[in-house]
Amino acid sequence: MSDKLLPTLLAILIVVVLFALVWWGWRGRIRRQSDVPQLPQAPVDLLDRLVTRADGMYVVTTYTAQPLERIAIHGLGVRSNAEAIVAEDGVLINRQGAQDVYIPREQLRSVATASGMVGKFVERDGLVVFTWELGETVVETGFRARNGEESRELENAASALVNAH
Repeated sequence: MSDKLLPTLLAILIVVVLFALVWWGWRGRIRRQSDVPQLPQAPVDLLDRLVTRADGMYVVTTYTAQPLERIAIHGLGVRSNAEAIVAEDGVLINRQGAQDVYIPREQLRSVATASGMVGKFVERDGLVVFTWELGETVVETGFRARNGEESRELENAASALVNAH
């Protein structure tokens, strides 16, 4: 019995240390990103001006100038199930278990599709990528719709917002 106990305890210790290091690194990333402003709040009557919506997955938000640098603060680095809503006022990504991401129409710079972002790669043009201004910082937010038709509708509706201002 004791000949198995020591290797088991050692393995558990190694796993705990690895998780602690990952946690410590993530906390450091959040501290380094403390200059990223709070996310804008969506208007309470946003759904009254609904254009389209799509179920899917919030992928990630990154710095436009550093596409491999995941933004961790405000929970932006955590992938989650979500619903993307395009309304006349902007784009809302309603995330499950995390703070919503609202992109006001005035801050939305462009909308495109991509086959991947940090850690998530899908079929060609499978992600809708919103480029927008979060304070003084230009960021990209990726969303993956459950099906291609919803993805195209989302991209077209959000692109119309960019062209309207």
